Amino acid sequence: MLPATKSHRFSLADVLPSCLDAVSGDANTLSLAPVSKAVVVVIDGLGAAALRARAGHARTLAPLLSARSTLTAGFPTTTAAALTTITTGEHPGVHGLVGYTALDPAHDRVVNQLSGWDDRLDPATWQRSRTVFERAGELGVRSAVVAAEQYRHSGFTAAVLRGADFHGGRSLADRLERAREILDGGDRCIVYVYAPELDKTAHSHGWQSSRWTQDLEVADSAVGGFAQTLRRDEGLLVTADHGVLDVPESAHILFDTDPELIDGIRFVAGEPRCLQLHFEPDATAAHRATVLERWRTSESERAWVVDREEAISSGWFGPSVDPEVVPRIGDLLIAARKRIAYYDSRLTSRAGRSMVGQHGSWSQDETEVPLLRLGAWRQ
Repeated sequence: MLPATKSHRFSLADVLPSCLDAVSGDANTLSLAPVSKAVVVVIDGLGAAALRARAGHARTLAPLLSARSTLTAGFPTTTAAALTTITTGEHPGVHGLVGYTALDPAHDRVVNQLSGWDDRLDPATWQRSRTVFERAGELGVRSAVVAAEQYRHSGFTAAVLRGADFHGGRSLADRLERAREILDGGDRCIVYVYAPELDKTAHSHGWQSSRWTQDLEVADSAVGGFAQTLRRDEGLLVTADHGVLDVPESAHILFDTDPELIDGIRFVAGEPRCLQLHFEPDATAAHRATVLERWRTSESERAWVVDREEAISSGWFGPSVDPEVVPRIGDLLIAARKRIAYYDSRLTSRAGRSMVGQHGSWSQDETEVPLLRLGAWRQ
């Protein structure tokens, strides 16, 4: 059976649109009370399962976590896709960022959606949706983004954060201090604060490492201190773009060592927990069906193996997929079910396989993230 695409009441696509509605005094999907000012803190990689497991190290956040205070990150559970879903209120099938790496059909290449922006990949058109910040501006609501300074001029920032004023801050505490200043600077506003530290540590050391736990304590303390400054007309949501699980190197699958699995495959995109494979343009329907069946025979006990049409019809990329986005999605998708990761040893060095914490697929550890309410929205 394929994973359920509607296992939660809410998704990341509901977060910022609901905040804008709350600031505008309108009813909203998350039932947020009307406020003058809204803050969304995105802690990259903070899955609900990991937060539960380390509850004793998160005295502010963990007590707010319950069965009703989670949402689904959507698919794929990767930063490029999920953050864009947050900032646009649209799913990948509409906004167009369908993976960590994805096919650029116009230039016959695979591009990194976080760092691969160049003069052939226009942020204004590749990311196809208006952001919530742009919509807010039309309603007279100020928008601000507070993130690490290194992201200020990136193509990804231009693609997914357009319409908001960018402010830099070194640590999460610094960013939240800047957010406080922005809140004090005038009337109605939305402030989006991004914290990548936990995700980076998980990739390097694993979420079960002592270093990750220390970083969680730091993040929890920063959020707790900021929450104490919130006024009666200020609401705060804390969420994440995806969760994470640790994958040992012994669970790496070098799929290219089986020639039958890569027969006729032109490009490998996606991420290690969710491959998106693209055939050569002249591959026949019969050949495509044969390779699909080979993958299913080899991997169906530990991965969901589907073709593009099945993924789209099953809602993997959202309720609808725009025609322009369709060719960006792999002809075949191999989404890990077990605690494994797929690597192409022809393309990946040993250093590239050093990542411990991973995400991208459908496990609950990856898809279930917190939606914690503080300030005027605390329940």
